[in-house]
Amino acid sequence: NFEDGRLFILDGGLATEIERRGVNITDDPLWSARIIATNPELICDIHKSYLQYGADIITTASYQASVEGFCKHLKVPPSEALRLIGQSVSIAHKAKESFLKQLKLQNRCVPMIAGSVGPYGAFLHDGSEYDGRYIDTMSKETIKEWHRPRVSKLVESGVDFLAIETIPSLKEAVCIVELLKEFPSAKAWVSFSCKDGLHTCHGEIFSDVVSIVSQFGQVIAVGINCTPPQYFEDILNGCVGITSKPFVIYPNSGEEWISGTGWYGEKKISQNFFTECVQKGARIIGGCCRITPEDISNIRTNLKHLLK
Repeated sequence: NFEDGRLFILDGGLATEIERRGVNITDDPLWSARIIATNPELICDIHKSYLQYGADIITTASYQASVEGFCKHLKVPPSEALRLIGQSVSIAHKAKESFLKQLKLQNRCVPMIAGSVGPYGAFLHDGSEYDGRYIDTMSKETIKEWHRPRVSKLVESGVDFLAIETIPSLKEAVCIVELLKEFPSAKAWVSFSCKDGLHTCHGEIFSDVVSIVSQFGQVIAVGINCTPPQYFEDILNGCVGITSKPFVIYPNSGEEWISGTGWYGEKKISQNFFTECVQKGARIIGGCCRITPEDISNIRTNLKHLLK
């Protein structure tokens, strides 16, 4: 229950950790989703690291997983593509069970598993997930049809809820949330990527987006991810009084991404960043690109006085 005021710590970047451990996926059209097929043990170890370093919630490796993508890039039939999406959940459960065997839950909740649902643009592998330009020429039914198999498999495989994340546009978010009506027991948070302190990456006013998405009963939280930390204060300030639902926030590190080159610069998250986000309504707190298990440990330590 995210509406009772408690704080929960989310994990950090999965792809960041995959690459830190020696596997280059930067130009891979499946990105971290390929590792579900090629090295599931690595994903399991990363999930366990985040749990050991203080995460209450781990996110499946299904962000860039899709039936179409697996069929195209792994040359597998649709049945195997669906099995791999389900395997992302099995891997997370295995990590959770291993963690619980090793640790007495002192001042920790039982870990939860969020099924990652990334945008259609991630499948396109052309950078359009960061501006949502594809959405203008797609019908709502086409969007739903593409997302349906993954959503169905994640729910069937036993996630606690879905993380509909890095969504650049209101239109795609509404399509996925409307799709949830086909799965009445499913719950989800919806997290958008933003291009500045006011707008989603597609250009909608963020507070308007929050107001609309919050009206859906299956939405348990709304928020921002895969966005530089310097935009969060203005984004959250603009949402005061808009919704009673908690915010989920998981920023990038503040380093900059250069296409074809990679990340450069330094992390720009201040010591007080997450405390300030909590004061503005954030209740699920973690990191996205370039946020590591060590960073999650620091977040948990800095927020220790607020954790129940």
